[in-house]
Amino acid sequence: MTTATPRPAALPHIPTALVRTARQDEAAALAALSRPFVRSGALRERPVSLYAARAADFLVLEAPDGGLDGCVGLRLYPGGDESGASAGVVYNFCVAGHRQGSGAGASLLRAVLARAHARSLTALFTATTGGAGLFLSYGFTHTSPSRAPRAWAESLDPRRNARVLVRTW
Repeated sequence: MTTATPRPAALPHIPTALVRTARQDEAAALAALSRPFVRSGALRERPVSLYAARAADFLVLEAPDGGLDGCVGLRLYPGGDESGASAGVVYNFCVAGHRQGSGAGASLLRAVLARAHARSLTALFTATTGGAGLFLSYGFTHTSPSRAPRAWAESLDPRRNARVLVRTW
């Protein structure tokens, strides 16, 4: 009798999506995409007007049908880290439930890392109430909020028990 090493189950085919900058007219779609994560406590609630005003901060994962399957914001803080160098903050990172586990989050994170690198940021911060596994696998490490841009660090709600992470170049 011979045995073979079992093969991992094939992932379902998910059509290729496009990562691009959000448009101002997608503010309501960004808010709707974020809503389940707000309800779960994973994200802070943000008004549609903020999504509209900061649309250029967001990268979105556009599905083949034109809908949004994910988003991530990148806020720049010139001179914002503890050393006075330019830093950024990754925020409002979410992927629609039907796309979780498909690599969609990794695609968005790679895109935001590329954008941060292209803008010569020396540090990229984020806060998470989740497991942080994706961030850690892309070179983020745990850090103190005191290393982050002050305005952002002061806006963190201590009741959420979010952990602050940083990636440096």
